[in-house]
Amino acid sequence: SLTVMVEWGLVVPPKSPYANAGELIAAARQNPGQLNYGSAGNGSPQQIAMELLATEAGIKMTHIPYKGINQTGIGVASGEVQAAFITLASSKTLVKSNRIKLIGVTSPKRTSQYPNVPTIAESGLPGFEFSAWFALVAPAGTPQPIIQKLNAELIKAMKDPTVRQQLLANGLNPVGSSPEELAKKIQDQLASYAALVKKTGMGTD
Repeated sequence: SLTVMVEWGLVVPPKSPYANAGELIAAARQNPGQLNYGSAGNGSPQQIAMELLATEAGIKMTHIPYKGINQTGIGVASGEVQAAFITLASSKTLVKSNRIKLIGVTSPKRTSQYPNVPTIAESGLPGFEFSAWFALVAPAGTPQPIIQKLNAELIKAMKDPTVRQQLLANGLNPVGSSPEELAKKIQDQLASYAALVKKTGMGTD
């Protein structure tokens, strides 16, 4: 079962002139390849998110891989890179201390954590959405009654107010889904990301 969706944000240095994704896209369009972005490494979710944005927006940005998500945040804060996608949980401290600026979220709707921050879709790239997620899986061949029991208990936990509050506080959106929905999501994302890698050559730089 799909358990939680990880909420992501588009961040820029504190003194960046870009107030939203639309302004960043416009600047990148005027200066192909001159703006750079950071990620946690080649093939990381951060790179996938930015290459997805670049592909859909028809822009080109230069990828600067770091050795982890924390280093990426520091790279944005110092101005080494002009932008990055980082999970809202990972960026919380840097955002609160004004060391980085959050200019957009990748969810379909604005988040409860940052209700004043627009989605990427509403600020320059209609239809854009990116998410990472965690799921509970069982070994192949597990009897169906056990699968159904585990799924029912997981959905029950996702509805518990205390569990939901704790997850939301850490930038995780509780979901809970059927095994069939999870299987479809895995298949759809594998196909989508395979096409993105083929188109961009991502992970080979």
